[in-house]
Amino acid sequence: MKDSLRKAVGQNNYTTWIEPLKFRNLQDGIATFDVPTNFMGNYVSQNFSDLILHELKSADHDIQRLSFAVAANSDIRASTVDAPAKEQAPQVAEQPHLQVQLDKRFTFDSFVVAKPNELAHAAALRVAEGGPVTFNPLFLYGGVGLGRTHLMHAIAWELQSRRPDLHVLYLSAERFMYLFVEALRDRKMMDFKSIFRSVDVLMVDDVQFIAGKDSTQEEFFHTFNALVDQNKQIILAADRAPGEIRDLEERVKSRFQSGLIVDMHPTDYELRLGILQSKVGQQMDNYPDLTVEPGVLEFLAHRISTNVRVLEGALTRLFAFASLVGRKIDMDLTQDCLADVLRASERKITVEEIQRKVSEHYNIRLSDMIGPKRLRSYSRPRHVAMYLCKQLTSRSLPEIGRRFGGRDHTTVWKAIKMIEELGQRDAQIAEDLELLRRSLEA
Repeated sequence: MKDSLRKAVGQNNYTTWIEPLKFRNLQDGIATFDVPTNFMGNYVSQNFSDLILHELKSADHDIQRLSFAVAANSDIRASTVDAPAKEQAPQVAEQPHLQVQLDKRFTFDSFVVAKPNELAHAAALRVAEGGPVTFNPLFLYGGVGLGRTHLMHAIAWELQSRRPDLHVLYLSAERFMYLFVEALRDRKMMDFKSIFRSVDVLMVDDVQFIAGKDSTQEEFFHTFNALVDQNKQIILAADRAPGEIRDLEERVKSRFQSGLIVDMHPTDYELRLGILQSKVGQQMDNYPDLTVEPGVLEFLAHRISTNVRVLEGALTRLFAFASLVGRKIDMDLTQDCLADVLRASERKITVEEIQRKVSEHYNIRLSDMIGPKRLRSYSRPRHVAMYLCKQLTSRSLPEIGRRFGGRDHTTVWKAIKMIEELGQRDAQIAEDLELLRRSLEA
């Protein structure tokens, strides 16, 4: 029966919620189990009672329903939840109703490391080793699709592998608030405090959601302090830095800023290309007959720059479409299949923005760059800007020429070709182009 339940609910759920149950007796068709706390009894009743009852009925038809009662022996919780056996997997606790499940894809092995995220990766790996707490909390922040949640899951998976003796609790701030409100409503705050303050590692994602919720912030503050006092590791993630989260109490903000704060920087071209190359290998397992023509991945890495999830989704769609229509993945298919994604990406960068960035980079006036002057100090930045407009926008050569003082398309075409050639042999031009592209795509 235990093996069936473990398989049905998963090792983490089994270790956290079912293994602590102790059978008390069977009377009048009611099987009674001792539980460490009312909170745990209610949670098991809501989420796993049907499964447990089904398994028990298969062994004893006299059992009609289940009952959960707080054990008289207070040592039960200490021996089953707070100090799990060495061979057990660590407890990555779940939430009622909408449980947080660790994604098997989100491991350190599948995380592509490059300059924008190398510090975040190194800090996460250090914490995941499960050694002495060196910075508390570790606070990861960055925009959507930059790898925050990936690293959080990777830390939990690594801790599960390295330190199965640790009690790890991973959840979102929204789930923390849900449990807090439920505990208040049911007058079970002591159970709530007991669960959250008995963990070895507390991991909370999207902590910006507690901003403005005064009671939740109050409880989170006390939970934070209690764990720090016990030298337990705290790992937090948000979409912005602690100092930029509005309606966050100063004392909470101060606590968040007391550890290591790591910015998940926007992806650069190399990182996006690395991610695509990694994902292509996975897609080829599903579509072994498909081939990707040279230049396609480079094109996508340049054009889809704001969100890694959009980038990965575009690649998934591309492989599925190519498989359905029986075509190789070339530039024509890519532009047909991803026309809407590419249009949305194009809107992020305008000709005007490119002109402004280039003039700032070369420290010249925008009017001089666009104007008729042919001095090299103006013409070279002008040519660079034209090249970037062609690379990063969907504007035609005549349209680009009109934005640069009414120049004709032939002039624009010559400027683009010149910069292409210079970029291959002039290290300074190549560096300028890369810096400007990163700045525009950030």
